[in-house]
Amino acid sequence: MAKVSDVNVLNNTPLPSPAVLMSQFAPSVEQAQLVENSRRAVADSLFAPDSRFLLIVGPCSIHDTAACRAYAEKLAVLAEEVKDKILIVMRVYFEKPRTTVGWKGLIMDPDLDGSDNIHKGLEKAREFLLETLSLGLPTATELLDPITPQYIADLISWSAIGARTSESQTHRQMASGLSMPLGFKNTTSGDVTAAINAVKAASQPQTFLGVSSEGIASAVSTAGNEHCHLILRGGDKGPNFDADSIKATRDTLLKHKLAPGIMIDASHANCGKDQARMPAVFEEIVRQRAAGDSSVSGAMLESHLVAGNQSFPQALDMLTYGQSITDQCIDWETTERIVRDAAAKL
Repeated sequence: MAKVSDVNVLNNTPLPSPAVLMSQFAPSVEQAQLVENSRRAVADSLFAPDSRFLLIVGPCSIHDTAACRAYAEKLAVLAEEVKDKILIVMRVYFEKPRTTVGWKGLIMDPDLDGSDNIHKGLEKAREFLLETLSLGLPTATELLDPITPQYIADLISWSAIGARTSESQTHRQMASGLSMPLGFKNTTSGDVTAAINAVKAASQPQTFLGVSSEGIASAVSTAGNEHCHLILRGGDKGPNFDADSIKATRDTLLKHKLAPGIMIDASHANCGKDQARMPAVFEEIVRQRAAGDSSVSGAMLESHLVAGNQSFPQALDMLTYGQSITDQCIDWETTERIVRDAAAKL
């Protein structure tokens, strides 16, 4: 008989169930409480106009956990310093979408060598999340593969659906069942309609194919996620962090009877993927919030120990410690300065 299935599949390697991995890398009572409390605080920051400004900040992606731990230790100190004005959540991104091919993140390829040891990647992801929580820092991530949340979502306080997947029905359904606030980015073209539709869809009950905590294919039914919101990240036609773009977005959200809480990404197309321009973008976002625009609920910054980024792939022993291998980031000194300035203005 002719082979008609798995014609192009080379391997199908079983993974431990989410329940097994979660029990092996389980949060303490204090860590679980931090997740619960910070999720509530994030929702307040997004939707309560008199709450703190929300800042999602950290490396574009996690590739060197030692360097990122060093970064997290610094960020924890800064977060405590500005906590009355700014709620800091560390960006802990383990999955990277690719236009064609390339390194897809720590979960998919933790050894950065194309070996794609996903089991090891999931373990490293949970381990790093627990280390970050132990510093008192809530965590944020982008969820790309719809199975990933079953393995790590219990340790996440805020999540995002990226510009390439905001139009995806699969990701909207997934978002409807997640337990944390979640932002949908406008599409790479700059269109906000798809993200607004995503917020509406994810807030409603959904039923879809998924995986249970025991690793069994399941029909998942959700109640809907009431804490979804919009993220402006610019697009092909230019940035959208200016006052006119924000007003137009706010008016559109209200027209659709959605809460006008807007997060603005100071990186990506809003800074032309140029880290040197990111501080000015962030300062303008903060200026608008400080001037009284309460719909500007928060911002995103890509930040690491060392500014810029470095080419990859290359020999691992040639990589610069604390520098991104994906998008450009601002350095720690710049991060510290602009966050302190923001706290003073807010």
